Amino acid sequence: MKFFKLLAPIALLGTSYTALAAESFVVSDIRIDGLQRVALGAALLNVPVKVGDTLDDATIARLIKTLYRSSNFEDIQVFKEGTQLLIKVKERATIARISFDGNKDLKDEQLTDSLNGSGIRLGEPLDRTVLTEIEKGLEDFYFSVGKYSAKVEAVTNKMARNRIGITFKFTEGDAADIKQINIVGNTIFNDQELKEQFELTDTVAWWNVFGERRYQKQKLQGDIESLESFYKDRGYIRFKVDTTQVSMSPDKKGLYITLNVDEGDAYKVAGVNLIGDIEKYRDILEKLVPLKVGNTYNGAEVTYTEEMISRYLGRFGYAYPKVSTYPEVDDETNEVVLNLNIEPGQRVYVNEIRFKGNSNTEDQVLRREMRQLEGSWLNNQLIDNSKVYLNRLGFFEDIEAEIIPVAGFSDRVDVEVSVSEQPSGSFNAGVGYGSYGGLSLQLGLEQSNFLGTGNSVGISLNTNDYKKSVNLSYRDPYFTHEGISAGGNVYWSETSYKNSAFLQRYNNNSYGIGFNLGFPINPVSRINLGVAFRHNDISELNTYEQVKDFYAVYGGDDNGDIAFDNFEVSAGWSRVTLNRSTFPTSGASTSFNAKMTVPGSEIQYFKLNFENRYYLPLNRSESFSLMSKIKLGYGNGYGQIDGNDHMFAFSENFRAGGSGSLRGFKSNTIGPKAMYLVAAQEQGGSGPIDVIDGGSRPIAGDPNQLRINEYSAIGGNAMALATLELFVPTPFLDEGAGSSVRTSFFVEAGNIWDTEFDYESYRSLPSEQFAKIYDFSDPSEFRASYGISVQWLSPMGPMVFSLARPLKQVENDKLEVFSFNIGTTF
Repeated sequence: MKFFKLLAPIALLGTSYTALAAESFVVSDIRIDGLQRVALGAALLNVPVKVGDTLDDATIARLIKTLYRSSNFEDIQVFKEGTQLLIKVKERATIARISFDGNKDLKDEQLTDSLNGSGIRLGEPLDRTVLTEIEKGLEDFYFSVGKYSAKVEAVTNKMARNRIGITFKFTEGDAADIKQINIVGNTIFNDQELKEQFELTDTVAWWNVFGERRYQKQKLQGDIESLESFYKDRGYIRFKVDTTQVSMSPDKKGLYITLNVDEGDAYKVAGVNLIGDIEKYRDILEKLVPLKVGNTYNGAEVTYTEEMISRYLGRFGYAYPKVSTYPEVDDETNEVVLNLNIEPGQRVYVNEIRFKGNSNTEDQVLRREMRQLEGSWLNNQLIDNSKVYLNRLGFFEDIEAEIIPVAGFSDRVDVEVSVSEQPSGSFNAGVGYGSYGGLSLQLGLEQSNFLGTGNSVGISLNTNDYKKSVNLSYRDPYFTHEGISAGGNVYWSETSYKNSAFLQRYNNNSYGIGFNLGFPINPVSRINLGVAFRHNDISELNTYEQVKDFYAVYGGDDNGDIAFDNFEVSAGWSRVTLNRSTFPTSGASTSFNAKMTVPGSEIQYFKLNFENRYYLPLNRSESFSLMSKIKLGYGNGYGQIDGNDHMFAFSENFRAGGSGSLRGFKSNTIGPKAMYLVAAQEQGGSGPIDVIDGGSRPIAGDPNQLRINEYSAIGGNAMALATLELFVPTPFLDEGAGSSVRTSFFVEAGNIWDTEFDYESYRSLPSEQFAKIYDFSDPSEFRASYGISVQWLSPMGPMVFSLARPLKQVENDKLEVFSFNIGTTF
């Protein structure tokens, strides 16, 4: 057997091989010894020699390199036995176990993902050279977060069948605290102003239990960039950080950071030039550019101008415009001329729009919301608008649009819309707790994206102490291709206010059916038209003063039982510009709805509702936003019956209080209370006080007494509610949580009134229970509350927790200290 040695030595890291020089010969056979895990066929595929080839030094060198690159072997030897080629190999051990010990800052999952990226994974051959690199990389990470005493060691343990186990042992140690941050060379701004721009800090207030002085290399780099932006946004275009020094105390527990800065002078803008092939758009761009001659140079404004020009050109098919600013700085006059070089590039049109990630939702549901069309010029504003419309559907948690060039065509692009679906069906449970009324429950089942069609199907089941109801609904938002929507609902409810502690007691069994059509006016506005039939059967009403006129006009038996059927027509207008349907942060939603019973109905009345919500973002990221909301309502009768004016059905009264209206007050208890006229008891008499029947008004000197039942809210025919709510980032959560969790501080005010009942005629009567009779028709008697609310989306569905207190209340108002609503999604 001859042992080959190459004429030109080869050094391969991590492998050993040996060969002896010899004369060339023709290979008659090839053998590979030492194979265990690797199949012979797989090994031969990496041998660039076959029987019949002439073997020389160069071929041997290539053979060894090829086998090593396969990552299967850690030792390779080549021998000649006559005319046979013998290759002896030692396979790399297979990784059979990976474990971690002592790691706290890095989770096992993070380490496993990182090792996978380096080729260290179970079942793969081990390259020992990689372990050294991993050890150093992990220690560098710990150094970057201030843990300079950290050590990482990869310990290997041999196992049977050429397998190996790896244990990464961590000694993390304690992080070094920042003892002091020094800024040297600043004269224009003091240290405190500059340190406020930093994320790193050398001081933490005693009350800030979550504050820390921990050093991180990445944060320091970000702080330097923030410092440069701070100066350049104020005209100091020549500002620079000359040197950065990070020194460590001998015990490696403290760090001292020193930044040496050169502030320079403030510069003003002497000129703004737009350069490039933009003659078609030059006039408009010059008007849009916010940079003005004579203003102090502002780096943020320059960046904004570049982005604004790119976005503007993107409306006309320029998918990849390049806008770069080249300043000409005159250090003698402290002025700068800004030359904006604009390269629009080639106009492109959309070849195809594709959707990805919509495993449950049909493509057509997404496509009909797209403002960007195939075959038209690419328009980035239309793409942004399309994302807003898709977001409003409420089917998706995240939406991204990517522009992809079409291979072989310089003027075509594809638009790929990637969505992350969220549950669109819900099973909602509401739990409320009131200071007086205890718990209430609410259940609902709805699928707003039924079978992925975008249609809404729902069944609502509600129950509490005084009401049970079932509502079946269906809505197709695109009943026609033109965007006309169609829907309908069937409902049944059984209301028994006699079981309620705070509402006027009576029963109302009702059922009905309705249909509606919606017509788009423009992309954000719609008109809705509807018809409905409703049956109401009211019974066991303890007749109170405000309802006596109603019974006098429409009849009813001695037990207060009355039934009526009504046919209704309705019309509405809505305009929605919200940026998303769930947790919006900008835009507005406005609606006006009117309904009336048709002439000839047993009761003729109309009812008007207006609502406006407006969200004002307070910063660029929209993590802070202010919401204002106003709700107005009014209803009344129209026409006459038997010489009397028609009246507003008291079962249609507006009500307020609780979640959705005035938080801090018991649900539906705001506004007028039932009044009873009772006979005065004789001196020394005993027995019950009799309620006087009839609808006649009292006169001065009447011996009767007036009782106002504080526990019997009856609602009213007029409503005005207003809310001002500030949404802020939820403490202790990162910024990315804003789309699923939000916290708000709110102030609400409003009331419910009865504008038709003559309360004035009762003022002269003595009150059995109150020294004052509240004028329920006086708008100045409003209520107000304030509080805090946390809303979040969880695997169980939407959840809301609110704490509210009254800011202005009327005596004996029923309060609700807090409420907690739970929803379960599927």
